[in-house]
This record gives sequence, structure tokens and C-alpha cells, in this order.
Amino acid sequence: MPKRILQGVVVSDKMDKTIVVEVERRVQHPIYKKFIRRSKRYHAHDETNAIKVGQTVRIIESRPLSKTKRWVVLTEQAAS
Repeated sequence: MPKRILQGVVVSDKMDKTIVVEVERRVQHPIYKKFIRRSKRYHAHDETNAIKVGQTVRIIESRPLSKTKRWVVLTEQAAS
């Protein structure tokens, strides 16, 4: 089964080898049919501590690395 890959913006890099990535998605409201934004934060493993706040990154599912970490940084996107 393929692992999920998500893209989001780094909102925290204060932990050692861990970053917090906020992933935003658009969903349609069930009654009003307007598209609204929903976001969720994921803790991801960053082995080299190279990723900084504000960068756009892609993360991939992995085995549990700690109580909250289940994602690993895949690549860093160019600033857009």
C-alpha cells in the first residue's frame, strides 16, 4: 500500500530533529456548498535540523518514531 505524501508549511522548528508542519486542505461545506479551508498540524522528523519556519515541505508517512511523530520530511520545495 502506498504511503501518503502531504505538502505544508513549517510553523515550528524549536524541537530537536522535529518540525511541525501545517497542512491546509479545501473542503466543500455540506449545506452552503462554499469551499472552506481546514488545516491540521503534523509532527515530522527532520534528521539534519535544516528546515526552518516558513518553508514549504513535503512529508511522507512512516513508522511511529515517538509518541506524536509518524511523518518524515521528504523534500524541501522552492520558496514560492
